[in-house]
Amino acid sequence: MLHELLLALLGYTGDLIIDIRGEEEEEEECGAHIPLSPDAPISQQPTFKLAPDVSFIQPSERDVIERIITLGFYYRELDRFAAKCRNLSWIRSSNESPASRTSQLLKGKTLKQSVYRRAIANGIVEVLSVYRSAVLHIEQKLLSDSLPIVATLTQGLNKFFVLLPPLFELILEIERDNINGGKLLNLLHKRCHCGVPELQTCIQRLLWHGHQVMYNQLASWVVYGILHDPYREFYISSQDDKDSEQESAPHLLEKLTRLSVTDTSLNDWHLGFHISLDMLPEYITMHVAESILFAGKAVRVLRNPSPSFQFKDGSSHPQIQRGPQRTQGDTTTISFQNNSLNDKLFGEDLLPQAEADKIETMLQDLKESSEFHKRSFENAVNTIKAVAASHLWQLVVVRADLNGHLKALKDYFLLEKGDFFQSFLEESRQLMRLPPRQSTAEADLMVPFQLAALKTIGEEDKYFSRVSLRMPSFGIALKPSPVDLPKVKVNKDGDSVGHPDASLEVSLDGWDGISLEYSIDWPLQLFVTPEVLSKYQRIFQYLLRLKRTQMELEKSWAFAMHQDHIDFAKHRNDSRKSSVSQHQRQRLRPMWHVREHMAFLIRNLQFYIQVDVIESQWNVLQSHIQNSHDFTELVGFHQEYLAALISQSFLDIGSVSRILDGIMKLCLQFCWKIENDESNRSTNELEHIAEEFNKKSNSLYTILRSSRLAGSQRAPFLRQFLLRLNFNSFFEATARGVLNVVRPRPATSVLQ
Repeated sequence: MLHELLLALLGYTGDLIIDIRGEEEEEEECGAHIPLSPDAPISQQPTFKLAPDVSFIQPSERDVIERIITLGFYYRELDRFAAKCRNLSWIRSSNESPASRTSQLLKGKTLKQSVYRRAIANGIVEVLSVYRSAVLHIEQKLLSDSLPIVATLTQGLNKFFVLLPPLFELILEIERDNINGGKLLNLLHKRCHCGVPELQTCIQRLLWHGHQVMYNQLASWVVYGILHDPYREFYISSQDDKDSEQESAPHLLEKLTRLSVTDTSLNDWHLGFHISLDMLPEYITMHVAESILFAGKAVRVLRNPSPSFQFKDGSSHPQIQRGPQRTQGDTTTISFQNNSLNDKLFGEDLLPQAEADKIETMLQDLKESSEFHKRSFENAVNTIKAVAASHLWQLVVVRADLNGHLKALKDYFLLEKGDFFQSFLEESRQLMRLPPRQSTAEADLMVPFQLAALKTIGEEDKYFSRVSLRMPSFGIALKPSPVDLPKVKVNKDGDSVGHPDASLEVSLDGWDGISLEYSIDWPLQLFVTPEVLSKYQRIFQYLLRLKRTQMELEKSWAFAMHQDHIDFAKHRNDSRKSSVSQHQRQRLRPMWHVREHMAFLIRNLQFYIQVDVIESQWNVLQSHIQNSHDFTELVGFHQEYLAALISQSFLDIGSVSRILDGIMKLCLQFCWKIENDESNRSTNELEHIAEEFNKKSNSLYTILRSSRLAGSQRAPFLRQFLLRLNFNSFFEATARGVLNVVRPRPATSVLQ
């Protein structure tokens, strides 16, 4: 009986100690001594009992024995769980073809494995080995005693009543909820917080085993840029893993083939990897996880540079591809031809081996620690991120000439090269008086664009070749508005230069869609993303409309003065016609006051945006670039720069933006009306435009001087802009309704 009891403590039942589960399952009826398969489900409750036909044991002794043999049940279930998780029979033989292996993986024939469960199983095996040693020690002690007693068992196994039941509950929860990866680490971390020192030490040991896997995956990610996560258990996951679950085998094979010949570094940086919130333990903050994500992506970029990028003596310029490309996958490296050595040397130069060794040493120190220290972990991650960010900064800012490209973006997207855009608008002025043609609008603009470049862009400007003009396709046909269109004019060749054909369906506002494209090479795409370019695009279109409006106001004045001189020369000898011409000039004088008000507002708005906003923010950005050596900081500074340009130009305030758009549209309508109304017989339409302009300009001034804007730090130079507008209190008085500049009134000194 003694040996049967000891065997039961190690999970083996017999005639005296039976497993009631075996009586319920047909597969175990032929022999209760046969151990359960590791794949059999875990029992919810202890099933080891004394045989009911044992009558020579007292009830009190029966209770003690049944309590003791529950340890044997817990041992057996824990051992079965460990054997199941540590089973490596799923590993295929080395002579199996990769195609067959991929086919079976895609068909889902293999059982779902977990390296984290396997690590926890290793910790459980350590605990069970201590338990087996205790049982062996008890056996030796009972055999040496002349009168063995049950109390010896109780005394020797008492500490395991504190350990094995909670461990059994742990594996039961793991199996029931199918917990693995970061979720398993989170569960163990929660279970560590208990009031039993022995149990706390045991769970901490299991957590240590789980952290060994995490540190190995972390080292692979932040040292080599490789995401080694075959079962998607790490809190950094690949987008390809998610996509592959929903793709069939042919589509997956086609995608892998396509990626093998395409530079995937940009896709990896922007979309390839993300934080898996399901697998992120609660004791690792989102900020730390983002730092880990960034560090791995940065190392991935540094170790796998684009073949089209080449450096020389600390500076770099895009070059013709120097050889076949090397693409780094999640768990495999695909190399082509014999250029891998050059790529390796280049990658080692971007991330020196000494730095990689430093990162690996830090992680090794964390790995060897018996306990997880959150502060030490976070400090190590921050250091790793700083190292990666510094080398990425060196690559993007120094070698890829980031500042030169930022200056080019400022020159062209922020209209710093005013002479070029002035020339472009003058060359394309007659074209823009017509609605854009859907099929040829972009091609039509290329001629004035190239003429302007020949006149103003020197050969030393190496960035202009990256700039290209684009005209978006019109998805919605817009009917031309009569008030927007100039009248028909016919030139000396008989061609129409004014009113468009009735077949054209896009209004004049279609030219507001003019945009620029800027060609960005690796690795600048990491910094100048499509989102960043879209912000530059938004500011460019706004500034171009503003400059076009300002030019039209100047041209309208020049046209009117030229026409007046012609009329004066034509009628100076005819007193009757001369008096009529003088009367017409007198009639239009209030309209010229309105034109001056328009030009005054547009000029000051231009000066405010170009000088007070763009130049001041550019100087701030340059200061940050000079003082910062961290890529992530630089990205943040550039985002702040663009956000300041948009906010201080009022592009993010819908009411102000709509008013400004309306004002520019009214100015253009006014200019076209002046130039095309040759007879000047009626000023009703001009008066209507002037009235609308005054309403909108007064509304603009009222909004801008409100305490919500002028009294905030949102636009620090807004007060200077308002001072320029209201230097003689004209705008303030008009906004209050004191003056009315729409109808003819006695001569008043206004903005001369």
